[in-house]
This record gives sequence, C-alpha cells and structure tokens, in this order.
Amino acid sequence: MHEEILTERGVPYGHGKLLDIYRPPGAGPAPIILLWHGVGQDERDVLEPLARATAALGAVVVVPDWRSDAPDEGRAHLLASLAFTRQAAAGLGAGDDAIVLAGWSRGGRCAAAIGVRAEGVDGWRPLAVACLGSAYTRPAPTTGTSPIADLAAGRATPVPFWIVHGTADTVVPAVASREFTATLRRHGWPVRFEEPPSDHAGVVMAEYDPALRRCRPATAGHAIAAGRLSARMLAAAAGTLRAGDVGAQLPSG
Repeated sequence: MHEEILTERGVPYGHGKLLDIYRPPGAGPAPIILLWHGVGQDERDVLEPLARATAALGAVVVVPDWRSDAPDEGRAHLLASLAFTRQAAAGLGAGDDAIVLAGWSRGGRCAAAIGVRAEGVDGWRPLAVACLGSAYTRPAPTTGTSPIADLAAGRATPVPFWIVHGTADTVVPAVASREFTATLRRHGWPVRFEEPPSDHAGVVMAEYDPALRRCRPATAGHAIAAGRLSARMLAAAAGTLRAGDVGAQLPSG
C-alpha cells in the first residue's frame, strides 16, 4: 500500500525552508496532519517512515524542516509551516478546520501549546493535537508559554488530544505525558494516551545512530510496533481511522 502514496518533496514554505507532503492512495478530500520534528536542524527525513505509515491510513501528512537552534528557537519556521498548511488546505483536500497539529518531542510541545492556548494562532483552532514523546512544562517557541500553564488557566475551548509516550524513554521520561494527560482530564479535555514499550525515537519509528549523530529508520521490533501505533493514533486524530481500531494490529502495507 505504501507504494501508492504520492510524495511531494522539497516544497518551499518560507524562510528558506522546505517541507514534504505525503498524500494517501486514491482521490478525494482528506484531513491534514502537520507533523513537526523535534530538536534538530532540518530533520524532516527522520519522520518519513511515520508519515508514510500515517498517509497509508488515509490522511495527508505535511512534514516541514525547522531549526530549534534559530535565534527565535524556530518560532518563525513553525508558524510559517502552519500558515502554509492552512493556506494550502483546500488544494490538499480539506479546509483549514480539518488540520491536526502534531509533533515529536519539542515539536509536540509546540503543537500542544497552540492547542491549549485560548487565542491559538489568530483565533484558529486545530481539529485535534497529537504529541509523541513530549514534555509540557517549559515555554514552547510557538507561543512563548508552557502548555501546562496555559491549560491550567482554563480559557481555551477543548480539542481532542492524542498522546503517545514510550515507557523506555530516557530523553523525556513518560511521567511528563502522564502528568499532562491527568491535567487534561482534570480540566475536561478529551484525551487518548498510549504507552508502548519503546524509547524516545521508537514512537516515531526511528532509532538514534551514534555514528550519524541523528536518527534513522528503525530496525528494532519495539520501535516499528510503537511507530505503527503512533500512525494509528495520528490517523484516529484526523478521523480516518476509528478510535476503536487504534489498538488493532493493522496491515503495515
């Protein structure tokens, strides 16, 4: 099934940055997932296996480069990629009210910060938010405030959250997502939380290569399984997979 996915690579979105677009098989409207990588310099390629697995489940996936080491910690890149996705939504098969904000590690914190902030971005609200291996107590570049602080303020209209965090994550311990999930539930936000037996990179179907000093596609079974779970969570957040099927072992394509 993956061979039927249409991939558009190296699309400029602003500030000299590029993004890739993964379209599901077949024609017709599809919801969009904007998926941000974590700390690093232009690592959209790290998320390709996850993006392809998610597109195979029916969603359009947009994966931009951004630089966390920029003077503004990547704020301009992140918000420009969101603006591009919103403007391109109709051409991608959906409206800008059918966009899921998603991210891995710091990218997930950046997505969560927009989701829980009352004013969002120019009053825009995502369809849902998905966070993979993220922490939530420090300020996010997208808003300048921490997601958990804005959530506690209780001013935003709730949107669904979909959270995945590996139990073997030593970079960002899973307690971060447990505590954020508990806070979401305490404030009446809908949330689905899964803890696969994998590590920080495993939840995006990747593994860290010390020789490369960056992540590469996973070969370990636990990471492949965790990445497929994340793909199902993303697809459920977008509405292309039933929530009841998230735990199912679907064909990998």
